[in-house]
Amino acid sequence: MDEQTKQSLLANGFVALLVTGGFLSSQLLLPKRASRKTRFIFTWLAFDALCHSIIEGSFLYYSTFGRSINTSQGFLAYLWKDYARADKRWGWSDPTVVSLEILTVLGAGPLAAYCCYLLLNDVAAYHYWAVVLSTAELYGGFMTFCPEWLTQNKNLDASDWMLFYVYLCFMNLAWVFIPFYLLLDSYGSITAGLRTVAGATAAVTKTQKSK
Repeated sequence: MDEQTKQSLLANGFVALLVTGGFLSSQLLLPKRASRKTRFIFTWLAFDALCHSIIEGSFLYYSTFGRSINTSQGFLAYLWKDYARADKRWGWSDPTVVSLEILTVLGAGPLAAYCCYLLLNDVAAYHYWAVVLSTAELYGGFMTFCPEWLTQNKNLDASDWMLFYVYLCFMNLAWVFIPFYLLLDSYGSITAGLRTVAGATAAVTKTQKSK
């Protein structure tokens, strides 16, 4: 097995480990009556919190105060070097990427964990914070790749199927489709709640007028 294959297997295996952690947390923490949809959302949010905190948190550490992934040592730096083959900006601490990661690590990570807490305790405010989190992640994804689209993808390497389909497509599109799904789900819950309130208010008003 060559070094690049080993590096890719370790990187993807570590991500799979975090997904497993999110899934196990949904099985252990949610009540047995929880729906499949709730378990899926909780699994995603738990994984999201772990990913932002551990994987992206390590990137932020290795990419500030004069450091960079390309010049750093350590297990997580080693894994990041594999992703940097697909997008070179992550290797040399691109200022735009690092700026977005500051918001992601310090904001989105804790917020994803907070959404898990709200979902676990069936707090209605979950839907508001899910909208905030999902909107932020969609915006972050756009701002990560839009500069590349405008400069002919000069830092992206799609020459290898692993780099293109797994790293550039799958791992990034997950943060497009799932946040968009969460937006739609919360939109449905919020509008249903507002319709219920509006209906109840109308009924009370009608009753008062009839007296």
